[in-house]
Amino acid sequence: MNSFSPNISPNSDGDRPTIRQLDEAAINRIAAGEVVERPASAVKELVENALDAGARHITVDYADGGKTLIRVQDDGCGMTPEELPLALSRHATSKTAGTDLLDIHTFGFRGEALPSLGAVGRLTLATRAQGSSGVELSVLGGDMGTPRPAACNTGTTVTLRDLFYATPARLKFMRSDRAEAQAIGDVVKRLAMAEPFVRFTLRDVSGDGAGRVIFRAEAEQGDLFDALSGRLARVLGHEFAENALPIDATREGLHLTGFAALPTYSRGSAVAQYLFVNGRPVRDKLLVGALRGAYADFLSRDRHPAAALFLDCDPTLVDVNVHPAKSEVRFRDPGVARGLIVSALRHALANAGHRASTTVAGATLGAFTPEPVGARVYQMERRPTQHTGFAEINDVFGRVETPETVVEAEPETDHPLGTARGQVHENYIIAQTATGMVIVDQHAAHERLVYEKLKRQMAENGVARQALLIPEIIDLSAGDSARLMDMADTLAGFGLTIEPFGGTAIAVRETPAILGTVDARALVLDILDELTEQEASSTLQMRIEAILSRVACHGSIRSGRWMRAEEMNALLREMEATPHSGQCNHGRPTYVELKLQDIERLFGRT
Repeated sequence: MNSFSPNISPNSDGDRPTIRQLDEAAINRIAAGEVVERPASAVKELVENALDAGARHITVDYADGGKTLIRVQDDGCGMTPEELPLALSRHATSKTAGTDLLDIHTFGFRGEALPSLGAVGRLTLATRAQGSSGVELSVLGGDMGTPRPAACNTGTTVTLRDLFYATPARLKFMRSDRAEAQAIGDVVKRLAMAEPFVRFTLRDVSGDGAGRVIFRAEAEQGDLFDALSGRLARVLGHEFAENALPIDATREGLHLTGFAALPTYSRGSAVAQYLFVNGRPVRDKLLVGALRGAYADFLSRDRHPAAALFLDCDPTLVDVNVHPAKSEVRFRDPGVARGLIVSALRHALANAGHRASTTVAGATLGAFTPEPVGARVYQMERRPTQHTGFAEINDVFGRVETPETVVEAEPETDHPLGTARGQVHENYIIAQTATGMVIVDQHAAHERLVYEKLKRQMAENGVARQALLIPEIIDLSAGDSARLMDMADTLAGFGLTIEPFGGTAIAVRETPAILGTVDARALVLDILDELTEQEASSTLQMRIEAILSRVACHGSIRSGRWMRAEEMNALLREMEATPHSGQCNHGRPTYVELKLQDIERLFGRT
């Protein structure tokens, strides 16, 4: 059995360790280990330097996933021959005097990026400032060469070859060329989102030739929102731009702008969430949690919102010096930042009304399997009227008894969700609009309407109650009974009154009047299930909203219920007047709108 002295490290040779001063090369390599994790980290530092230099056009070239070559060229202010050697020295920077590290107005401020890159790779800088001569300087594994004249335009070109050649052990932790290239692309696209007025070009120059353009974004024009919308469409796709809501809100010195997608445009993971603080891309838990909280009322747990949000404030209100890669920040008042995001997004979603994402219609059309277009089509000689509904069809063919509901046509209106023409499978309302048709899931739609009504009632004056003639007695386990009684005051706030009834049983005395006759036992058990699922991580408000969602489900129109024409049209009108009615309580669409030209395309009529 080995033994060792408690005062001496088991990894030492028994002698007292000696404190030594590390040489400059070792210091730079240690700094590089914090700043340059992979090729994408190097690209991030170099592009941020270019933006700090005022560049309007930035070109990024890489080879072999950035392992053998990274080149960043910009048209920024450049450097003079006297400044260049200093720029490659540690803790030398033009971006701060160092007197106040909270008053940071640039991406970089530590002066570590260039010397760190020079310590682990073969780094060459060619630069020229306006009115000055061009100059070039190389650093190989930390050894700085001598400046020499160079022919170059105003701006700077940084070439980094053989990343980690001075620390080859780091290469073992690199991923495949494809994975590293994807990470580089993600970095460039994030920075491009934050700078819509700057032109970005990303090229893969692996092998011979001029290379392949991976990403290009021209400088946008117009005001900030127009430019940002155009840039996001270029980076995230036109579907995001079409289904995103503009965000513009201010609170206590914080200004939030950007775009947030409709709940029905949600994703299966958090890959479409882009957050920026003072133009700096961040992955901050506080901001991610706030974004999730803003959509908590509209999405199920397995769905994630899509958004690109830019939070700007006085630099003294946020500390960006808490992480070597500057990917995390710390706000002076985190509650203000979180509250601003939640309130701004919920306000935007409320103003969207009944709107659902356009991708819903696309997915619906994609599910159709039309007959081959080449087949010969026969048409009836009788030309149908412009607004043919189920009623008119029966007039042509005679009365046909079918399980589907037949609705007499009412005068055409310009309602966004149209006029009800029928009900199929006793669950789906078919409505005709001026430009196409709408299919409504009656249960999902009414569930959302009841939910929103419950929330309004609770916010204004509490939910009206109705007393049960005979209280419902429910036997529960001790844990479930205690959990439910802890929530008794909250439950009473929206109309459900419970009290102990000896042992672990409870008595339900009152239920929400809006539900009419309700199965109180089933309702309570559903609430218990929701509390059990949410208790560990959700706030009280989220639990209440989750319970309200369960209550709404019990009180909504069920699938399989026959509806009269006036009921269907009343549901459509209420949907148009109710915020968030475009998605159910779980983020699924409550209706699908199909344009007439899309329907005609299915039948080969275009």
